[in-house]
Amino acid sequence: MTVNFGVVLVTAASEAEAENLAKSLVEHKLAACVSLSAIRSIYTWQGEIHAESEWQLVIKTDLAKFEALKTKVQELHSYEVPEIIAIPIIAGSDAYLNWLGKSLSL
Repeated sequence: MTVNFGVVLVTAASEAEAENLAKSLVEHKLAACVSLSAIRSIYTWQGEIHAESEWQLVIKTDLAKFEALKTKVQELHSYEVPEIIAIPIIAGSDAYLNWLGKSLSL
């Protein structure tokens, strides 16, 4: 079986929302691990520039689960258009990647 591990980035409006998203993704085995960090984002929305405090989720997963992960994030997220972008993991330690696979029930 070929595994396509990756990192999915999602931002959330609050720490509580970020934790709720992270717990749900891990509970549903859509993520092996989610790291949370407070960030500051500057972006354009509806023609205006915004500067907001947000929470960054760094979601470690098998990208074969991306569609289900995306659906779960959209279901739980407060934003009309949440950030949901995937970046492939091209290399990693064998021990970590083995743990990642086991955590996702591969």
